[in-house]
Amino acid sequence: MHGLPVRRSVRLRGFDYRSVGAYFITICTYRRACIFAEIVNDATVLSVAGEVVESGWRAIPRFSPDVGLDLFVVMPNHVHGILVLGEGFREKHSPEANASPLHRFRPKGTQGGSISAIVQTFKATTTRRVRSLPGLMGLRLWQRGFYDHVIRDDEELNRLRYYIEENPLRWGLDEENPQRSV
Repeated sequence: MHGLPVRRSVRLRGFDYRSVGAYFITICTYRRACIFAEIVNDATVLSVAGEVVESGWRAIPRFSPDVGLDLFVVMPNHVHGILVLGEGFREKHSPEANASPLHRFRPKGTQGGSISAIVQTFKATTTRRVRSLPGLMGLRLWQRGFYDHVIRDDEELNRLRYYIEENPLRWGLDEENPQRSV
């Protein structure tokens, strides 16, 4: 009997994604559809859907108060951003603090307070808001999953900030650009 394919996680095995630190995140639209922005004269010009996504990213600290936002950019078909989990975050989101007594020893699903939970909430709230826009009611907004990278030091943090800042300038060569110059 053949079941569904087993999907492997791209997360670091054994790493606690509730750990204090900085994380580089990339989230892409479903089928890389360019619905959030256009790049005009090397600058991002957001669509209404892109404005919703930008607003949703800025709102992350409201639903996760110990999460700080560093640099981010909304591109035509993806978002790059740096999330910083602050002191006290892990303690508030320990499995013991949130699990029901029946599930303390074997949590299932997305771990509360993790980077995955934060991205999941961001994707869900922005999807609801974008689908409320005229003509976008049934839109499948995001692809499954996201890319993350644990930022290990200040040099790497500065390199990723530069990458985010320069992303609109490189759109013509970007792998995510369906009309890129080769």
